Amino acid sequence: MVLVRTAVPDDWEALRDIRLAALWDAPEAFGSTYAEQVKFTRDDWLRRIAGTSTFLAYPDEAATEPIGLAGGFIEVPGVAELISMWVDPKARGLGVGEALIDAVANWASTTQAATLHLWVTESNKPARRLYERCGFTPTGERQPLPSNLGIEEIAMARQL
Repeated sequence: MVLVRTAVPDDWEALRDIRLAALWDAPEAFGSTYAEQVKFTRDDWLRRIAGTSTFLAYPDEAATEPIGLAGGFIEVPGVAELISMWVDPKARGLGVGEALIDAVANWASTTQAATLHLWVTESNKPARRLYERCGFTPTGERQPLPSNLGIEEIAMARQL
């Protein structure tokens, strides 16, 4: 059973470790880079926790190291953004991604958002299939990946 919970300030080291692992594992999937975030201080990680709703996934209640993360924030009233989604390769296919999406969607519903929106690199077929299974559809929006302008992202959304 996957346990997903909201990150709290005491989780800053766990968030740092899994975020850096994500950036190292899939540099083409994120708008920031390992080289940028490896320099973050404790205060930077605490600000990240405070600035969004950040969720950490664990394989069970006894685990101390997360196996996945995702975040959410409101940029436009009524639309929540799903960001920073990543699942450790050893935990893929076990429902971790779905559990993280559910956590962000539940949080988004409490903000009065009607839509959950995300950006995914066009070439990331496994992530796109996960999002489609979870009810997301392409919106037609496109943009270059901020960390690598040669890679295209597509937007996907689902109603809450």
